[in-house]
Amino acid sequence: MTASRSSQTPQQALAALLEQQRPARLLYVGRSELPAIEAFSRSHDNSQIDRTPTGPLPADLADRRYDLALVADCLEHLSKRDGLQLLGGIRNLNTNRMAVLVDLNACDWQATDFFSLALQVSARFERDGQTVTLFTYDLLDYKQVPDWLNAKFWANPQMFGKYWW
Repeated sequence: MTASRSSQTPQQALAALLEQQRPARLLYVGRSELPAIEAFSRSHDNSQIDRTPTGPLPADLADRRYDLALVADCLEHLSKRDGLQLLGGIRNLNTNRMAVLVDLNACDWQATDFFSLALQVSARFERDGQTVTLFTYDLLDYKQVPDWLNAKFWANPQMFGKYWW
């Protein structure tokens, strides 16, 4: 899936995502400060924001659940193996929603690497020859319910939903 170039800046897209999700608990993994996160924290005093630099999550953060995890300015500074472990661990253990902002040209990642982690391209941003891509993951949107999963297609439709083996 190819996302068209966004008219927004990455910070505007992140600010819109944060406003839409309104996470009570936010995990930010990255080296630099993001103005979108700073603005969100100022306008939402009741939100808890945990920050950690690039690398594996510290033990105190690895045991927590978050409403949203944001990874930016991170994967460009990690090996691909460490990055896969970081993203997979966050997705599987720490959150149901994740956003990753990455410059694919600055690291050895391909879009298919993110697709293998069930992330989708949400937007692409271009400025001064640099392309930054926003990938998102939401467990609730991860897979649509197939049309065949209902009583009509069962051998014994009268038993649908009555017994669990």
